[in-house]
Amino acid sequence: MSQQFSHAFDWAERQVTEGVLPTAVLGIATAEGTVALDAFGASPGRTARVDDHYRLFSVTKPLVGLTAARAIERGLLTAETPLTDALPAFGANRDDVVRLRHLASHTSGISEPLMDSSTPLREELLAVGRDFRAGTVSRYSTIAYEGIAALVAHATGREWDAELAAWATPLGAGGLTIDEAADPHPVIGAAEEGLDVERFARKRNPGAGLIGRAQDLLAIGSALLRAGEGIVRPATLAMTLRPLTGDIPRLDPYPAERGQDWGFTWNLPTRAPGLIDRDAYGHGGWAGAEYWIHPSAGIAYVLLANASLPALDTDRLDNAIIGAV
Repeated sequence: MSQQFSHAFDWAERQVTEGVLPTAVLGIATAEGTVALDAFGASPGRTARVDDHYRLFSVTKPLVGLTAARAIERGLLTAETPLTDALPAFGANRDDVVRLRHLASHTSGISEPLMDSSTPLREELLAVGRDFRAGTVSRYSTIAYEGIAALVAHATGREWDAELAAWATPLGAGGLTIDEAADPHPVIGAAEEGLDVERFARKRNPGAGLIGRAQDLLAIGSALLRAGEGIVRPATLAMTLRPLTGDIPRLDPYPAERGQDWGFTWNLPTRAPGLIDRDAYGHGGWAGAEYWIHPSAGIAYVLLANASLPALDTDRLDNAIIGAV
């Protein structure tokens, strides 16, 4: 662990010693690579290590977003491509058009099914109804990513996970997978919160299904700090960071007072009241994962954890990292 970031690692260790998290892996990177990485705590019968796999849950989303952005810069898609290009049967009873940019910015209006239902995701996407007209409201959506996956597969000829692995593995992020053989740490308390993890995993969800290691996300973070080197061109990365939600109404769990916007699958804390540095983009995940890139500060960091709905004040972690730069 780097002494420069001791306050941040103290924060992570405190979450474990105080019982908020069973385990935590915290890593920090610059454009040159990883500069600090440590693990804390234990799952039942298993001490946490820095190279362990964890369920990323919604940190999956921006990685799928980058995969779609690569198809855009190859001329295979645009942000305006309608979902019906890939799925002509979608929205038969809708009088609006759901486009890729709606799917990527939580403004598609697609009703959200349960994360662990027994129905295949594609069937759900085609069967669920509409909550609001596309582009008029922002409400967090995971089923929308099945739409992004369909557009990626239609445009590239490969399923989303294969297309993602094609660019992530050469960067050193070959641990990203949807294969349960990766043996991720169990999510403590998931059943009590109503999530059947085994049934959830079988859905291979492009909005929440990836399993990965801290070093995978740090390798990608370093590349993003190098203007997307090896992933997308600088202009394409800039496109993904343009706010898409403006001043439209925002519904829970991301109401307007949280001070964030949605870019092309990135969470943008442009008005977050608790942060030192708002020049950032990233995403969180259900079991305590946090993944953030601060371009001006030249820092990317990842927190991996395994507690269902942990009560984390991650602004404190972010500030402790930025305060050390």
